[in-house]
Amino acid sequence: MLKTSDFYYNLPEELIAQTPVYPRDSSRLLFYNKQTKEIKNGIFSNVLDILQKGDLLVVNNTRVLPARMFAYTEHGGKIEILLLKRLNLTDWEVMVKPGKKAKEGIKLTINEELSLTVLGRTESGGRVVRFLYDGVFEDIISRVGEMPLPPYIKEKLLDQERYQTVYSKNLGSSAAPTAGLHFTSELINALKQKGVEFASVELKVGLGTFRPVKVDDVTSHVMHSEWYEITEENAEIINRAKRENRRIIAVGTTSVRTLETVADVNGFVRAQSGDTNIFIYPPYKFKCVDGLITNFHLPESTLIMLVSAFTTKDETLGLYEYAVENKYRFFSFGDSMIIL
Repeated sequence: MLKTSDFYYNLPEELIAQTPVYPRDSSRLLFYNKQTKEIKNGIFSNVLDILQKGDLLVVNNTRVLPARMFAYTEHGGKIEILLLKRLNLTDWEVMVKPGKKAKEGIKLTINEELSLTVLGRTESGGRVVRFLYDGVFEDIISRVGEMPLPPYIKEKLLDQERYQTVYSKNLGSSAAPTAGLHFTSELINALKQKGVEFASVELKVGLGTFRPVKVDDVTSHVMHSEWYEITEENAEIINRAKRENRRIIAVGTTSVRTLETVADVNGFVRAQSGDTNIFIYPPYKFKCVDGLITNFHLPESTLIMLVSAFTTKDETLGLYEYAVENKYRFFSFGDSMIIL
């Protein structure tokens, strides 16, 4: 049995990055060659030397909603609301804190522009709510909401854009696809000039990304569902690279999950959208993805399990131990790793 505890590693708290580095591409980079088992240390801008002409980088162009806000009962009680998943024009699945105040039928006010009614509970302990507003919901949220930083980040984020990728486009995620935070516009242009291609997918990252695996048997874990889309144009870019036997390198675990959801047995993809709850853990035969750029993830998380499927569990834990010994910074604002 593959156990959740098999993916545990010891992480000193001081290595959990609390603030982003400037510039973005000055973060450290661990390069691991799967064939030679060689490890190299550098900074993220070194991907310009590591990647080759013809390589295809597939990024997740989702943009993070300022999804954290505070609502008030008619008696002045305060409830934290965290947007998780849009169900239709007015209804959302949300997390609430404290939950005992968010009873079915209660009406809550955020400000003069925005209020909501609690419709019911979800299986995971969240709520389904209906928002009442005039105007464009996203515009209102941008004024009243805060960036939903992960719970392990205690420092206040001074620049909200630093939790967005420079290529973010489509608003709707509850968390950032953090492997992409290391790219600058200048680095992307330099990579394109070298002949590295880019394609985009979209996966709206949910907060299930941060939920711990609570079962002992990994295969019993039920993955959270997230919405994805791949367009005709991007499907063709990916398929052309696959036909020409060029390397397809996913930027982040969300790009991996999207590509492996839509790929056929030969690694070709087709334009589509929908929900995916694909859960990748070892052993897994990748159909589309040849390389991976990723951050360092939480112990016992589905993310470290995915990385372990890309190498092996022992190799991945060895890389993490190496990163700890060499004081790499971990998690969302931390350093990066490229595996080829």
